[in-house]
Amino acid sequence: MATAGKVIKCKAVVAWEHGKPMSIEEVEVASPKEHEVRVKMVACGVCHSDWTYMNEMVPSRLSQFPVVLGHEGAGVVESVGPGVTKFSPGDKVIPLFVSQCGKCECCLSPKTNLCKQNWASGHQALLPDGTCRITCKGQQIRQFASIGCFSEYAVVPDINLAKIHPDAPLDLVFLLGCGISTGYGAAINCAKVEPGSTCAVFGLGAVGLAAVMGCKAAGAKKIFAIDINPDKFEKARQLGATDCVNPKDHSKPIQEVLIEMSNGGVDFALESVGSTVVMRSALESCRIGWGTCVIIGWTEAQELSLRPNDVLMGRTLKGAYFGGWKSVESVPMLVEEYMKGKLKVDEFVTHRLPMKDINKAFDMLITGKSIRTVITI
Repeated sequence: MATAGKVIKCKAVVAWEHGKPMSIEEVEVASPKEHEVRVKMVACGVCHSDWTYMNEMVPSRLSQFPVVLGHEGAGVVESVGPGVTKFSPGDKVIPLFVSQCGKCECCLSPKTNLCKQNWASGHQALLPDGTCRITCKGQQIRQFASIGCFSEYAVVPDINLAKIHPDAPLDLVFLLGCGISTGYGAAINCAKVEPGSTCAVFGLGAVGLAAVMGCKAAGAKKIFAIDINPDKFEKARQLGATDCVNPKDHSKPIQEVLIEMSNGGVDFALESVGSTVVMRSALESCRIGWGTCVIIGWTEAQELSLRPNDVLMGRTLKGAYFGGWKSVESVPMLVEEYMKGKLKVDEFVTHRLPMKDINKAFDMLITGKSIRTVITI
């Protein structure tokens, strides 16, 4: 492309300060360095994790501003840096907030989908060399999760990128970069939901709804969908929920309600809210002896406290990161499953907005008026 090797001036959404509205700015995106790829973004989703990063009070995170958020996107390769062999200009790709180098002990183990190669820098919103490729008004702008999809162009490490089917609709499959994959995989890969089992999913955002879909795909007999927003219940039923429960409709704790409704507790509970109070409720709703609780929701500002008996009596508490998928190799497969009609994606998109309406999109997410909003870049 004509822009290869040159600095590109474009628009991006910049979060200048913690807890403050974001603004559209003209930024400069440098050309990719070794093992980096510059992507022309097409679409990006508004995920609760972006809101958490921007608003949750974590002192260590305050130094990571200004930043371009966005980690659930899709686009087309514009140019590649030295040493890149798996990507070429024109390839359709999905950036990944979980890398897969294929060489570290985690990548080589079937026991985890984590990767050590870009873990520390990604959590500091930097690229592996400790810098970023975006500048604005003479200042370096960090990139959330080493990506920063809320920009017309983004430079990402080649180990944080999945090449997908050339016919894949980018304005839909971007959801497989986080929300759907995370919830669906949490049920399939991490909880390992069993046929005929009873499940409870706490929180019916995109991740929770995908977890409902995963429980259904795994053959669960009973799926309780829990949320304080009853507007989410119709979509949950469409994706496989058998019972929808609003904690506000009951005078006793939700875990006690579920224990009664399931005759002793659920076999699998999946928490997708990011609240330690809800995590505790999810664990306590599990059946003594063999119930499994999987934490999907993200928070760093809260601590989870438990009674030893919560797990001593046979319950299992575990976490799920990106649904347990080995990112680079799994996302193309999930895209293929969607294109074959075996995985639902379209049903999760409720709104489409231009990049200039990014703050409106976040407001709709937090107030429960949207499941996923497509931001057209």
